[in-house]
Amino acid sequence: MAMRIVVIVFLVAIVASLASALVFLFRDQGRDSRRMVKALAVRVGLSALLFVLLAAGYYSGLITDKL
Repeated sequence: MAMRIVVIVFLVAIVASLASALVFLFRDQGRDSRRMVKALAVRVGLSALLFVLLAAGYYSGLITDKL
């Protein structure tokens, strides 16, 4: 049950980071887009961390067939 909550929190954080990058894209309008790049980098980092967490959870037995 705890692993399910962790995965959902990660997914919400990934979507929030993607949404903030979209807001920065429209707000900055092509000027200095460092904020957008930083938000997208956070999203990629969270996605990679979620993948590693899921793989480690599967191999350690925390994640069974039914998540």
